[in-house]
Amino acid sequence: MKSTLEDLQNRRSIRAYKPEQIKDEELNAIVTAGTWAASGAGAQSAVIVVVQDTALITQIEALNARVLNSPEAKPFYGAPTVLAVLVDKTKPTPLEDGSLVLGNLMIAAYAIGVGSCWIHRAKQVFEFEEGKALLKTWGLSENYVGVGFCILGYAAGEAPKPAARKEGYIIKAT
Repeated sequence: MKSTLEDLQNRRSIRAYKPEQIKDEELNAIVTAGTWAASGAGAQSAVIVVVQDTALITQIEALNARVLNSPEAKPFYGAPTVLAVLVDKTKPTPLEDGSLVLGNLMIAAYAIGVGSCWIHRAKQVFEFEEGKALLKTWGLSENYVGVGFCILGYAAGEAPKPAARKEGYIIKAT
C-alpha cells in the first residue's frame, strides 16, 4: 500500500523520450492495469489501442498538431509507444471511464520505470476524416470517441520536480 501512495505522489509527466522501444512485458503490464480501471455501471466502455508503428505514430501526431493549428508541433515528444484511449459514447459514463483508464496507465507505467504523459486532443483527432478512417481500420464504430493519448517510453533526462500542492486543495465539510 505504501508504494502505491508513493507512486501516486512521485509520478510526473515526461516530455522527452529515448527512441528505445519499451519491453513487451512492460507494455502488457501497463495496458492490463488500464483494463482494471473502475467504470460506471461496470460498463467497461473504454478500449486501448496500442500504437508502436513509427509511421502511424507520426500520422496520429500530425493530426494532433493540426488541432493545435501548429503543423510543426511534436505533441508526442518522441515517445515510441502511443496508447489511444477511446470510449463508447453510448455507455453511461464514457468520459469518466476513459479518464480512469488513463490514470491507471500512467501510474502503472511509473511503477515499473516507464515514463508517461497524458496528451489531450484525442476527441478532435478522431473527429477528422483521417481519424474516423483509423477507427474503422481498428474495427471501432463512430460511437467511439477519443478521451486521451498516453505516451510511453523511457525518459530522456530527469523527471520534472513536483509543484507544491495548493492551499485549500482539501476542504473538510462540517
